[in-house]
Amino acid sequence: MLSILSGFATGLTLIIAIGAQNAFVLRQGLRREHVLPVVLVCAVADALLITAGVAGLGVLVSGHPVALDVTRYGGAAFLRGCGLPAIRRVFRPGAMAASERSAGTLSAALLACLAFTFLNPHVYLDTVVLLGSIANQHGPDGRWLFGIGAAAGSVVWFFALGYGARRLSPFFARPRAWRVLDGLIAVVMLGLATSLVLS
Repeated sequence: MLSILSGFATGLTLIIAIGAQNAFVLRQGLRREHVLPVVLVCAVADALLITAGVAGLGVLVSGHPVALDVTRYGGAAFLRGCGLPAIRRVFRPGAMAASERSAGTLSAALLACLAFTFLNPHVYLDTVVLLGSIANQHGPDGRWLFGIGAAAGSVVWFFALGYGARRLSPFFARPRAWRVLDGLIAVVMLGLATSLVLS
């Protein structure tokens, strides 16, 4: 039980940090657009990566820095491509009500969600390498309990973020609030893209 709780707390600590994936889920939640599929994809992807880390894939990934470099530059390009439209939305006149849906399709939302997840090297470092390393300190049996706890932390976080965003709807009924959110999204994504290139 202690291993599960430790995994849950550690997983939450790592995933709550503001990042491109969380910003995307928050925006989808505010728009009430494809929330369930998006949070499910995020949670399942995290669970798969955590499982890979617990199984020992982190050691393999750490031994192949070229693969991390390819992911790093690809992720930086993707994040930059998502950050620039957010800047444009900051200066675009008018704004959408929080309950208003865009013309975004489910497939486009899921592809963006997968890209935010798998094109971000920080995801691999956090889930596969770091969580995998910590899990293996809990012994042969405890490491899987730790992994279950960490995966549960991801599920709780993404559902809370995706569906909890609706409580912010009155605040985001104001155009200025959407501009502030898009400004923050642009800063996060462009900042992450820059840090990936410079790291």
